[in-house]
Amino acid sequence: MRRLFPCVTACAVTLLSLGALAQDNPRVQAPAGILEGRGNGDLDVFKGIPYAKPPVGDLRWKAPQPLPPWTGVRDASAPGLACVQPKSATVTLYTNPPPKMGEDCLTLNITAPKNAKNAPVLVWIHGGTLLNGYGYNEMYDGAALAQRGVIVVSINYRLSVLGYMAHPGLSAENPDGVSGNYGLLDQIAALRWVHDNIGAFGGDAGNVTVSGESAGALSVMYLMASPKAKGLFAKAIVESGYMISMPELKQPHFGEFAAEAIGSYIAGKVGATDVAALRAMNPETLVDEAAKLNYFPLGTVDGTVLTGQLVETFDKGEQAPVPILTGFNSGEIRSLRWLIAPPPADAKTYEGMIRERYGDLADQFLRLYPSANIEESELAATRDALYAWTSERLVRGQMALGQPGYLYLFDHGYPAMDEKGVHAFHASEIPYVFGTMEHTPPYWPKAPDTPAEHRLSAAMTDYWASFARDGKPVADGQPAWPVFGKDEGYMAFVDAPKPGWKVMPGMYALHEATVCRRRAAGTMPWNWNTGIISPVLPSAGKDC
Repeated sequence: MRRLFPCVTACAVTLLSLGALAQDNPRVQAPAGILEGRGNGDLDVFKGIPYAKPPVGDLRWKAPQPLPPWTGVRDASAPGLACVQPKSATVTLYTNPPPKMGEDCLTLNITAPKNAKNAPVLVWIHGGTLLNGYGYNEMYDGAALAQRGVIVVSINYRLSVLGYMAHPGLSAENPDGVSGNYGLLDQIAALRWVHDNIGAFGGDAGNVTVSGESAGALSVMYLMASPKAKGLFAKAIVESGYMISMPELKQPHFGEFAAEAIGSYIAGKVGATDVAALRAMNPETLVDEAAKLNYFPLGTVDGTVLTGQLVETFDKGEQAPVPILTGFNSGEIRSLRWLIAPPPADAKTYEGMIRERYGDLADQFLRLYPSANIEESELAATRDALYAWTSERLVRGQMALGQPGYLYLFDHGYPAMDEKGVHAFHASEIPYVFGTMEHTPPYWPKAPDTPAEHRLSAAMTDYWASFARDGKPVADGQPAWPVFGKDEGYMAFVDAPKPGWKVMPGMYALHEATVCRRRAAGTMPWNWNTGIISPVLPSAGKDC
């Protein structure tokens, strides 16, 4: 007995320890059901939580359907599948394919401070041109923000043709006679789930900030514009958003094909004679074939989910009246060079092409984007037409509604980035906001592990967390971020935060006039078709 007793005691201790570990896993009783996540120091993490029924079979290309509450305890220790996305044909800075993907992908992940109570909530919508990406990407890890008291929710949503394709057959089976926008409807369903369930995690359903970068930022603007998202969020963060023209459901307009016509073209090319044949196709084959056809997903103006072009909705003041934090990066296009045309042979040719296209606006254009360095001017002009103009338009629009607007310019570089010629490239601010510089994609230029880099990251995380908390970006020991206002204040992030006024004078006026004239013509889109690839603009009308 004496020999056995120590062994029995040790075994008992081991069993108790394992039991204690299991009991330490956080459990939440939410309206959706009981969830068991995992502890991470002073944080609780829940992954792979479904927020709608799987959009498979007959539910493919239908609005997300509510998921009945589950019974028992649901394991929330691992992320769900990424939504189906095309295989990348080339390797870029952003190449980071998901480990697993499938149609059963409508899930979200939550990182929360332990014992949170009425905590602010930040919902993150990943980018990827509405073609790629997934919410559980390590670069979007919410720990740094959660350590500042913010509950972070990252979501998956349907992508490519599965998320955004319209089709006459799909419109015919819809009660509202519309189709497309399924990925956007997923995002709205996720926000509804957050509204209904986040209180169980210690979150304040009345203090939700919706945020995203690139296509995620475009999605935030869609949410601001959509009547169906009304009341589901209280603040917005738009990082490198682009307020470009989008197709309308049934009629071609602004140089865009009708969305249903695009869907019919895709269906014909993949050999699907009707909706049933489309639904019978393998989802991965379908998105890969659509990618080969250069399908570029966008929201559809359908009169129901999106009632007009974004510029129209914001001009009418019909967008969500919420505070906004928005901005862009100085080197946006350095990593997106497919958006610019090969430069002409010489300065004379460049200037002639600009004068032919811009007419009475040409002098203004050439002052901002001179012929002395054509490639740099092309990079800057496309950056401004897409991202800088959009950012300033957003703060102006929210200020007109009586809401505060905070503008930023990210102009930070480091050796590995600058050696590749991609100073402050598109999305390079993300790991600074999330404090995840050690978790960037495989081909991303690696930031140095230095105190200076960590100080800049800590400041940005502070500003973003503060904005999510009370609508005003504040960082400990850092300068005050001026509201946009009459002085047009903004914050520059270079090696440290530095306030400024009137970012890139003249930029906004030029691109606003350009878009206004294209809208007046009714036959021209507004996107990256800028500079030497711009259509010939009409003369100024009474509205421009």
